[in-house]
Amino acid sequence: MTQQLIDTIKQLAHGQREEVIECRRHLHRHPELSQQEYKTMEFVAAKLREFGLNPKTGIGRTGCMAMIRGGIEPDSYCVALRADYDALPLEEATGLPFASENPGVMHACGHDMHTSSLLGAAKILSALKDQLHGSVMLIFEPSEEMYPGGARMMMDDGLFDEVTPDEIYSFHCLPEMECGRIGMRKGKYMASTDELYWTVKGVGGHGATPHLSVDPILIASHIVVALQQVVSRNASPMMPTTLSFGKFIGSGRTNIIPDEVKMEGIIRTFDEKWRLEAHDKIRKISCGIAESMGGSCDLFIDYGYPYVVNDDQCTQQVYDNGCAYLGADKVDWLDMRMTAEDFAFFAQKIPACYFRVGVHVPDTPFCNLHRPNLIVDERSIELASGFVAYNAFRALENRCKKTVS
Repeated sequence: MTQQLIDTIKQLAHGQREEVIECRRHLHRHPELSQQEYKTMEFVAAKLREFGLNPKTGIGRTGCMAMIRGGIEPDSYCVALRADYDALPLEEATGLPFASENPGVMHACGHDMHTSSLLGAAKILSALKDQLHGSVMLIFEPSEEMYPGGARMMMDDGLFDEVTPDEIYSFHCLPEMECGRIGMRKGKYMASTDELYWTVKGVGGHGATPHLSVDPILIASHIVVALQQVVSRNASPMMPTTLSFGKFIGSGRTNIIPDEVKMEGIIRTFDEKWRLEAHDKIRKISCGIAESMGGSCDLFIDYGYPYVVNDDQCTQQVYDNGCAYLGADKVDWLDMRMTAEDFAFFAQKIPACYFRVGVHVPDTPFCNLHRPNLIVDERSIELASGFVAYNAFRALENRCKKTVS
């Protein structure tokens, strides 16, 4: 029965391959930034209606959701499938014939691939709905790339008011992994993330008379160096932690010491207690150095996404289903990642698994996510569509078997 189901789903995925790839190319041509995805939302909703579904739009402003009610006890169990669909503020440099037509905006994180793959899975599951033991919730999430995150926005807007799923699954493309492979990790997988914003204040003046000024550039430089101890000497060697600076602006000139310096950065880790302790240390070190040098420091910490925890049972299920669908030689156990995901908000509420799908084009140089020349192997869309549908089908089927036994 399992092999027959796999064969059926693979045939359906292959038969709709061109349609789903065209969905991806449409999304890639017309990317929209976080909290601006109105046309994307309407495009997704229109496709879901074509599949015979009744989507709800405007959840969390620009999110979309639809239910596939199975033919066997549809109210007994619910599995949710999630994809994100916002783009990034980057000028595309791929040279693809379907490159972004929206200047300065690009799908450089693969969200177009995620959304088209979930649309493909939705069409497959709709075709097989009479055989589903329960229901499937399809979540198309906006604003993953911008705080407070589309997941929280959608939940705050009543996403789960009528039905709270029993399990939830999502995936992200992985340029480091060859197309045709998937990977996952049990337990803690992706880091929490907080954004840090410093304003270091001094007294500006002429660069030739620094003794008459309080130099905020010097103060800020000491802060940057001193904060390295937060990771190297305060974080446990057993607790992955990253503190990085991405912006340092002192708007003076060659001979002008400015009044203030603006800095921005991130801190990421995997423990909530240490996360708060690190915030406190960063604040004390920053303000202490500034005051000791005659200046002052204002620090705003934008408390962001929690770390992603994959449920052991859900993740083992993805692994087992991956081995059945792709072959055991195509499924990998992965290491922790310091990247972050607002899927963590879903995983805090519902047993979850967030896994990876390889998209690397063979014989091409590696290009990371969030880069203007990112290209994904479109064969991964057929694979992801089929596997996501198969995993959801089996999750419902397994639940039914456990209930009977």
